[in-house]
Amino acid sequence: MVYDFNKLRGRIKEKLKYESVFAEKIGISQVALSSKLNNKSDFTATEISKACEEDVLDISENDIGQYFFTKKLELNSRKIK
Repeated sequence: MVYDFNKLRGRIKEKLKYESVFAEKIGISQVALSSKLNNKSDFTATEISKACEEDVLDISENDIGQYFFTKKLELNSRKIK
């Protein structure tokens, strides 16, 4: 499944300014974060939990889905005849 992390990227920029700071706060490398944001690997439950903490991104339990589980819309590339 492919996820849209635009809202998460915006929240990182808003709260921490840099993705490298976010990666450090959730305990992963910048390379690992890049892999996750580019849908090459998945965020773990522990990483999501850390990301939502008040001193990191301050995301409420009700909003987790909007940041981590929004499906990327893929337009059908077939031409209609």
